[in-house]
Amino acid sequence: MPRTSFEQLLEAGVHFGHLKRKWNPAMAPYVFMERNGIHIIDLHKTAAKIEEAAEALKQIAKSGRKILFVATKKQAKEIIAEKIGAINMPYVTERWSGGMLTNFPTIRKAVKKMSSIDKLMGDDAWNRLSKREKLQITRQRAKLEKTLGSIKDLNRLPAAMFVVDVMKEHIAVREAQKLNIPIFAMVDTNSDPNGIDFVIPANDDASNSIELIVDIMAQAVKEGLAERKAEKEKDAASAAGDKKAGKKSEGRRMRARKENGAGADKPAEKEAVASSSEKVEAGAQKEATEKQPAEDTQKESE
Repeated sequence: MPRTSFEQLLEAGVHFGHLKRKWNPAMAPYVFMERNGIHIIDLHKTAAKIEEAAEALKQIAKSGRKILFVATKKQAKEIIAEKIGAINMPYVTERWSGGMLTNFPTIRKAVKKMSSIDKLMGDDAWNRLSKREKLQITRQRAKLEKTLGSIKDLNRLPAAMFVVDVMKEHIAVREAQKLNIPIFAMVDTNSDPNGIDFVIPANDDASNSIELIVDIMAQAVKEGLAERKAEKEKDAASAAGDKKAGKKSEGRRMRARKENGAGADKPAEKEAVASSSEKVEAGAQKEATEKQPAEDTQKESE
């Protein structure tokens, strides 16, 4: 079943591009026509690209890796924070800090500093600090939270990056390209699609267009996470079943060994009984032979 339809894309205004004089010739394959000096995007190609990108993001999420969503423009901030925050994926909606990917260890140190401040606030030493020191630390914590709070769970480089406007986020795009991180992006007619792994030709200025496409991508990631969880539960159930079957087979082997041991003891008991009866018979015969000469001697004396 398609994730979106031509009518939905048309209603959201995904087809509106930029002015003809501002266009990038590299976007020519995705332009349907020009009307009133504005380029119109081919929505059939957009729908196909949305399907391709959503399936790829689903597989990445299913593998358990992280996808970083980047959108610092005003129209997309709240949409990204709401949709992507709901699926627990990292995102950047404030200013992109240079080196966030290429200098990732330093960024991780800043995130750890947030954790250390949180730990300090819950300690008795916090109460011994002056008001000025508390204010400085609190302001530092708020600043770190604003810029890095949404990526505090990103312990390693992301497996992919989704960008709303490649022109505005050109620094993030360059860093991802340098590290060979796959880039998914909404690309308008004024942008350069070269270097973007999954191009989604769409209007990246209208909030309705952004919301529709981001929601589709978020749902695809959610599906991937759900399938991953289901596979884990299935594997756990299978492992538990194998363990139970192993215990049953071990129990059967133990019972078989006990039965074989008991069967082996019975012939030994029979042999012991037979040998004891033979000993009794031999003793009786010996006693009889000893009595016979004595009786014969008594008869002769008489």
